[in-house]
Amino acid sequence: MIVPKFREDARSQLGVVLLGQPTLRRRLKLGHFAALDGRIALRYHLDGLPLDETAAYVAHHLKISGRSDPLFSDDAVALIHHTARGIPRAVNNLALAALIAAYAADQAIIDESAAATAVAEVTAE
Repeated sequence: MIVPKFREDARSQLGVVLLGQPTLRRRLKLGHFAALDGRIALRYHLDGLPLDETAAYVAHHLKISGRSDPLFSDDAVALIHHTARGIPRAVNNLALAALIAAYAADQAIIDESAAATAVAEVTAE
């Protein structure tokens, strides 16, 4: 989270909260945003989830969608976690792509090969 405060004289006239993906931080470092970057009073970076929380996150999403038994193998979750760096939005995208890959291969369980197919698909340029 980035909180710039604009000051004119001794009073703060405007407070703005900028919240975004890591690309926001990189863009603020660019030359034409230097003035804004210099006025940021507080910065906070939220790290990705650890592996055990990523596994619990995936299991929770499966549970609320009505699936009670495991659908992703431990290896698949580990690969998804590693590739997504624990970032929930990236975990969601990779897990969905792995579900599609497993369905296309007529697999009942998302294993490491389905996760690898998803990683290749999502990260391909």
